[in-house]
Amino acid sequence: MNKQTILTGITTSGTPHLGNYVGAIKPAIAASKDPAVSSYFFLADYHALIKSVDPQKVMQSTLEIAATWLALGLDTSKAVFYRQSDIPEIPELTWFLSCSTAKGLMNRSHAYKAAVQDNQTSGEDLDHAINMGLFNYPILMSADILMFNANKVPVGKDQLQHLEMARDIAARFNHSYGKNFTLPEAVIDEDSKLIPGQDGRKMSKSYNNTIPLWLPEKKLRKAIMKIKTNSLEPGEPKDPQDSTLLTIYSAFADAEQKVEMIQAYQDGIAWGAAKQIVFELINTELTEAREHYEALIANPAEIEAELVRGAEKAREYATPFMRRLRHAVGIRALA
Repeated sequence: MNKQTILTGITTSGTPHLGNYVGAIKPAIAASKDPAVSSYFFLADYHALIKSVDPQKVMQSTLEIAATWLALGLDTSKAVFYRQSDIPEIPELTWFLSCSTAKGLMNRSHAYKAAVQDNQTSGEDLDHAINMGLFNYPILMSADILMFNANKVPVGKDQLQHLEMARDIAARFNHSYGKNFTLPEAVIDEDSKLIPGQDGRKMSKSYNNTIPLWLPEKKLRKAIMKIKTNSLEPGEPKDPQDSTLLTIYSAFADAEQKVEMIQAYQDGIAWGAAKQIVFELINTELTEAREHYEALIANPAEIEAELVRGAEKAREYATPFMRRLRHAVGIRALA
């Protein structure tokens, strides 16, 4: 049976929050346990350089995100877990792809067009503060995917265009140099759990409404107690259909727990009591992993060793494949 290759990139910017855990990390780790799948997970530290000029932040985020995936149970004996910058074949492939990608295709990138539009709106030069990393981002993303001939790539709807670009880039390269790349397919989970932040909007660093994943117990409780609720008093029935708190709770609860909480809403549970139940459920799920995370953060050498091993596994595929691509484009020994 031929395994499907699924590749997931994790940008090393910022600290993971509950929304990242529920919407992406937890389901991805569960999917990686499927024996019919070859899973590749990489820390996209090259991508982080597009927006960040803070070396310490990039390194610290790499540490925290790597520790997060390991603490939450990613089995590196089955999945390939590596740092993008440890695979020198990726920037080499990026150049190959750049030389066969039409500039017009990059002009259509949503991220680039949005930056140009912002400049136009503010009266700036259209190229103001736009670096080539942003412009070429879809090509680097294509190299990440095509380097391992991924069949499927889980992406958010905001990244769907870039995945379609990767297909176009692969098809053009294949047309010029023979069939070297599998055309990847996007995997968009319409049922993925997106949880709101403390103010009811999507949990996002841009809204400053996130609940960091690895808060200590007391700080986690404090953060949950700040979740926005209405002014209904204890004893007054609450609407389960219009509750940020219940949406967050439902992302962690099983079916029986959800039914019990909905009944508690209808019975007029006090908001403080409801928040305590939410805290206890989330804290129970994260306690053991939090201890593992803190141990890993205290021992970066252990994380580094995992990433080095992962890079070695990744390059077992990447190195001979890049040799084949070099031959395909005419970069060969002369004798």
